[in-house]
Amino acid sequence: MGPAQHGTGPDAVAPTHSQGEPGIARTRDGRELYYQRLAGPANVPTVVFEGGLAAGRSYWAPVQAALADVAPTVVYDRSGLGRSPAAPAGLSRRLPALADDLGDLLDHLDGLGGPEGLGGPGRPAGPYVLVGHSWGGPLVRLAAAARPARVAGLVLVDPSDEACELLFRPAMRRAERVGQLATVLMARLGLLGRAYRSLTAALPPDAAADMRAEGYTVAMTRTRGRELEDAAGDLRALLESPPGLAGLPVTVVSAGRVSPGMPKAVRERATVSHAYRARQSPHGRHVVLREADHMVLTTSAAELAQEIRRLVLRGR
Repeated sequence: MGPAQHGTGPDAVAPTHSQGEPGIARTRDGRELYYQRLAGPANVPTVVFEGGLAAGRSYWAPVQAALADVAPTVVYDRSGLGRSPAAPAGLSRRLPALADDLGDLLDHLDGLGGPEGLGGPGRPAGPYVLVGHSWGGPLVRLAAAARPARVAGLVLVDPSDEACELLFRPAMRRAERVGQLATVLMARLGLLGRAYRSLTAALPPDAAADMRAEGYTVAMTRTRGRELEDAAGDLRALLESPPGLAGLPVTVVSAGRVSPGMPKAVRERATVSHAYRARQSPHGRHVVLREADHMVLTTSAAELAQEIRRLVLRGR
């Protein structure tokens, strides 16, 4: 079916948005998470996408479109991003808390049975293939480790990984501080969207409009700062207590090209850490997409979708 259709039968109705129908999931403490879901073939896992640092749902639109005939898909906004209200001040936005929120979203999706259920008539949405980009990589690993029985596999897209020693160096902390200051300044001046115009241009018109309205705001930069509160500490915790994935299949996708913030030396170290992460799974796979930069979702959407397809249909 085409990317704008809801359902697979002859009477399928096009949703009003290319990323699917909207919904609200509630976290265990009562916060609201905005999500969109596209129905797809029955009897396959549902693909749930997790964005990178302070990244909302919109930039997944090209990959969702490429998977429309493969599986149901769900995108969402973490608290303080897109259309999800910000978490109260003082509430942790570090990796374990973000992973709990993803788990709450999956709990909500588990309850979407009935004729319009994501998994098909009367079927729950799970199991899930969790796809995490950049900072979303360790996030989905933590969420999967919490309840591995409902996860069919993971796709880690150019992920931040604790096996990359560069992430613990003081130079990385300085780069984070400078990057945050620059992001805040550009958002206040209304210039942040211009810096990412090539990304926005790669999206369907409705997702691009959402990105321009929601993705480059001062409010987003506040969430970004909260998610960066102690990135090194979060990664160190993963080193000290690795998430147990119970033998789940893991595909790790690396970008092949350099990009801003990832010069050649960093790119090479990151790719080595990705290969290591794939080797930790008995069903691990490491793929380098030569034409992709760190924004794999838009620079190599079709190739990334093919890797997700491979895992969704694994064993069929």
